[in-house]
Amino acid sequence: MTDALPAWTGDTAALRAVQDELARKVVIRDDFPKPLRTVAGFDVGFEDDGATTRAAAVLLDADTLEVIDQQVARAPTRMPYIPGLLGFRELPALLEALAMLERAPDLAFIDGHGIAHPRRLGIAAHFGVATNLPCIGVARKILVGEARMALHEMRGAFTPLRDGREQIGWLLRSKPGCLPLLVSPGHRVAMPSAPELVMRFVTRYRLPEPTRLADRLASPSEDTSLTADEHAG
Repeated sequence: MTDALPAWTGDTAALRAVQDELARKVVIRDDFPKPLRTVAGFDVGFEDDGATTRAAAVLLDADTLEVIDQQVARAPTRMPYIPGLLGFRELPALLEALAMLERAPDLAFIDGHGIAHPRRLGIAAHFGVATNLPCIGVARKILVGEARMALHEMRGAFTPLRDGREQIGWLLRSKPGCLPLLVSPGHRVAMPSAPELVMRFVTRYRLPEPTRLADRLASPSEDTSLTADEHAG
């Protein structure tokens, strides 16, 4: 665990080197229980003008979407927001929230990017390597890459997100009339499976239920939560 979360010393170059090392441990193939019994959503907000990191975890029945358990963990914010290094800032509180759940999920949905990241280690991939849980990143803003094909307005339509020649994720139209989601594997999920798994848990909202519920729990109205740019990082 210390390998995934080195102490914050202000050395951003060292953290980027750690990301490069951890990214090599990410598994992009399906390796999750079938059928899924439980899924969980994870999201982070902030309190006390950013001094406290507030991580939310919501565990759901994969068939009924009934909430089985939900937890909030609070931890001192360990470092400032630095684009591209979000995992080191948010992961400690996320791990605490995971540990508080009555059991670990079969599949986790993280508010943020998986491998759709400059060093292929967004918060969802970082979480996945640290916990070895299958997970998917569900973000709302492109951090790196571009979609070269127009995205259809139809519900469930998706198109590849590429960084150069490499596919790093998908743009997914989860709800017509709304901006698309940025979906990418985090760990132990194959690229083709990611958008289908997200859509399985989309109801009438733009976000899939696991991250929608976690978002509500992580960032109540009185919180000073992350901006869109920070969520992307």
